[in-house]
Amino acid sequence: QVQLVESGGGLVQPGGSLRLSCAVSGASGFVFSRYTMKWYRQAPGKERELVAAITGVTLTPNYADSVKGRFTISRDNAKNTVFLQMNSLKPEDTAMYYCYAVHSTSRAAYWGQGTQVTVSS
Repeated sequence: QVQLVESGGGLVQPGGSLRLSCAVSGASGFVFSRYTMKWYRQAPGKERELVAAITGVTLTPNYADSVKGRFTISRDNAKNTVFLQMNSLKPEDTAMYYCYAVHSTSRAAYWGQGTQVTVSS
């Protein structure tokens, strides 16, 4: 079993920044770099949407059009952690942010419990 724990959410004013972290752990044999890591978000009354993703070895990032140029996804494979740096935040970025791990071959997938981000003046 793989566990994901997000942190770093909070209340920020428009134009501000937040950095989300997701610490990942697993049983014996767990290899973090074998997982593609993703950040999703879900606002009240809306469907969950993919925000950003990063592969395990090549560290190739991908972003939703709505966050390109403002958000940066990164990972530290030595510390089993993925990050989402969010700059120039807008009220429409307000949502619960979820970390997601998917194994590159088995496709086994796991969710974190989420961290709330609220952008408001």
